[in-house]
Amino acid sequence: MTNYLLYIDPGTGSLFFQAILSAILTLSVFGSKLKIFVMHFIRSIRSRKGSEE
Repeated sequence: MTNYLLYIDPGTGSLFFQAILSAILTLSVFGSKLKIFVMHFIRSIRSRKGSEE
């Protein structure tokens, strides 16, 4: 049986931490922008239907 000693040096650990943090923040900002866009799009469609009737 082989023993593997897993070691992550501080530079690599901080790189992983920054990558994970930036991915989370990017998804949260993009997700909120996407939600706002979809809500405005739905409202514009509803207002067009209301004005046609």
